[in-house]
Amino acid sequence: MKASTDVAIHVARVPGGRRRLQADLQRLARYAADLAGQDVEFSFAVLDDERMQAVNRDSLGHDYPTDVLSFPFVEAPVLVGEVLVSADTARREAAERGHPAYHELLLYAVHGVLHLLGYEDHDPAARRRMRRAERRALGALGVPPVFRRSATE
Repeated sequence: MKASTDVAIHVARVPGGRRRLQADLQRLARYAADLAGQDVEFSFAVLDDERMQAVNRDSLGHDYPTDVLSFPFVEAPVLVGEVLVSADTARREAAERGHPAYHELLLYAVHGVLHLLGYEDHDPAARRRMRRAERRALGALGVPPVFRRSATE
């Protein structure tokens, strides 16, 4: 399977560094291509909360910043989509949870890619499937689980 990525960074500082993030996002795209069984082309953008809020408002009508947004464009024969992640939110949430902001940022990228692959998290059973898939994907990237397992997982 072929996997290509384009990474746009719109913040001054990227947790973990730009080169590391670009390499890991390319690895994530290869992982997703294998999981999907088809070629993928993903565009990733790292934004601050202000820009994330503007996209969330303009695209979905939600006037607040969020951690990740994903937009599918084409599904076959190549899965094409865009994933936007917030560096500001990653820093804030990682500080609260006690792990590196880079791991939180990768979680957002993984989460967005999984949405592009058809995973959902709107009900408890779907959320458990999403969390398991996130742990597997993060593990493939060499990152420990960001969320703790609940008693129902």
